[in-house]
Amino acid sequence: MMPRIITLYVRWVDAFNRVVGRVVMFMIFVMIGVLLFASVSRTAFNSPLIWSVEVSQFMMAAYYLLGGAYAMQMGAHVRMDLFYSRWSDRTRAAVDAVTVVLLLVFLGALLAGGISSTEYALRYGEKSYTSWSPPLAPIKIVMTFGVLLMLLQSVSTLFKDIALARGLSLEGGAGE
Repeated sequence: MMPRIITLYVRWVDAFNRVVGRVVMFMIFVMIGVLLFASVSRTAFNSPLIWSVEVSQFMMAAYYLLGGAYAMQMGAHVRMDLFYSRWSDRTRAAVDAVTVVLLLVFLGALLAGGISSTEYALRYGEKSYTSWSPPLAPIKIVMTFGVLLMLLQSVSTLFKDIALARGLSLEGGAGE
């Protein structure tokens, strides 16, 4: 049996990322709306919008980064399946635990860079170098939060992989 604090951590992080992921799923419709509005404005009214492409790019970045943890939880990320499908569940979990540790190192560095970049944007009022010139702090905050969610979900996945490799089970696994 895994310690209760780990079980609670996995349950809380999985539940939180499930809610965020399911809410963010609907963001695709907002992006479609923005691009449709920009297209109609440009073609029907001959009035191009200088902000539409950049807003769409910001929304797409938020969509991917906020939904990444949910995708990981659901097992929706692409996996190289040369040998993986032939392995037992416990072997897969042991190999996944090693790769998740490597992912944690990468996400830790990404989070540190995101925090630094966000602090800079907030301190100096950093703006985009486009004609619209929006402030970059809001999207940097969202992106850093998305990386944090992915980091938390990776730790949850690591705990689940360790449990499975040891022949144990934690509630809140992929697909539940």
